[in-house]
Amino acid sequence: MADRVSARIAIGGTLPRSLLDDLKQHIDDEDLRVDWEGEPFDPENLPVDTPLDLKAHEVAWGYFEQLEQFCRDHGLAYVRCSGSFGPDREVFTGSGEPRSHAVTEDDEFVFSLETIRELGSIAAIEARAVEANFTPGPLVIVDDLPSECAEATHG
Repeated sequence: MADRVSARIAIGGTLPRSLLDDLKQHIDDEDLRVDWEGEPFDPENLPVDTPLDLKAHEVAWGYFEQLEQFCRDHGLAYVRCSGSFGPDREVFTGSGEPRSHAVTEDDEFVFSLETIRELGSIAAIEARAVEANFTPGPLVIVDDLPSECAEATHG
């Protein structure tokens, strides 16, 4: 049986309207809520100037496997926080690979002695701290380009 913990994910970036139903399905599959005990997510109520912030209790292993993969596949930035095996914050900036960061129970970033030695300089430590404290921008839904326009911009 999987360890289950409370977890939350903040999602931001630009998503074509044609993918909104797919995003909603992943959110529904995880039974994510906009408030810990609140109503299910409704795309009509997307926040305008903040990331989409979703929460759930009893999350297997503390991560949202399919939703996180969807975000990576479509370049949506996210920050997922969970208490799996000690508090953890995973940051995906919209490109590259996600990176996990150890945090305290109060969601403050911490460095192990091993990490400090690995990073090797104050500048590298500060850069990692900036990365760990990343916050996605708002989730913006945009109309899809007509197929001939999309081909012209990529061809």
